[in-house]
Amino acid sequence: MPKHLNDKLVVAISSRALFDLDESNRVFEEQGLKAYCDYQIEHENDVLAKGGAFALVEKLLALNKDRPKHPRVEVILLSRNSADTGLRVFNSIQHYGLGITRAAFTGGNRPYRYAGAFGAHLFLSSHPDDVRNALGAGIAAATVFPRKAAGAGEGDPGQLSIAFDGDAVLFSDEAERVYQEQGLDAFSRSEQEFADKPLEVGPFRIFLDALHRIQAEYPAESSPIRTALVTARAAPAHKRVILTLRHWGIRIDEAVFLGGMAKGEFLKAFGADIFFDDQPGHCENAVEHVAAGHVPSGVVNG
Repeated sequence: MPKHLNDKLVVAISSRALFDLDESNRVFEEQGLKAYCDYQIEHENDVLAKGGAFALVEKLLALNKDRPKHPRVEVILLSRNSADTGLRVFNSIQHYGLGITRAAFTGGNRPYRYAGAFGAHLFLSSHPDDVRNALGAGIAAATVFPRKAAGAGEGDPGQLSIAFDGDAVLFSDEAERVYQEQGLDAFSRSEQEFADKPLEVGPFRIFLDALHRIQAEYPAESSPIRTALVTARAAPAHKRVILTLRHWGIRIDEAVFLGGMAKGEFLKAFGADIFFDDQPGHCENAVEHVAAGHVPSGVVNG
């Protein structure tokens, strides 16, 4: 048995991000822990509906189909359930045929603590506090927003498409701080002045690197993974972003510079399975069309 997962893309996910547990959570909030436990055990053979990140997980695991003995991706379940009440979650995993075999059930304690121990490159949860703590531990993390549109986030069934915002997600928030503190004109001047200076890394660089390693196994035209940068930046502030990615040696398949336009329609056109952004408002707009994850990073998140 391997002692580490260093050769894989490792994604940790909470049970509420993977499945729709709203009804179960309502029982917990209205009736308490014992009623919740009784409810989960009573319904443990009832298959849970798909949650906001289900389509993403399904496509990530599909990357293993052509090399089952040496899988590229490992998905880890991190759940606040106990092992007893979590049986329903694993029954649902088996029902959908998801290749998830590793899990941590924490019995009400915060499960993000295990993301680092498993070597996760990405942690997805419905609990904002867990996400913030994971980010603080150096793990790319996002709060999954519930999908508002039927089929949102499912994209092309044969390809995994992931879109990222730039500042405070792929890159640090150094440029965003100038914009927030001094305004658009100062931001534009600063980005032109420092166009040839690469931006510092943001919290999702590690996840992008792991995706890139898989992409590098394929010719660009036949990769099962497609990535996009979808940013509010516009020319001439685009140059620093492009040169930064070139400096990193990272391939981004598509780049959309919107100059402040709403992102949702463009993410739909790209066919994103999920979009990661640091601003809740952008995520709210995105989930009208695709799945989204809020990254509580940078100056706009305090």
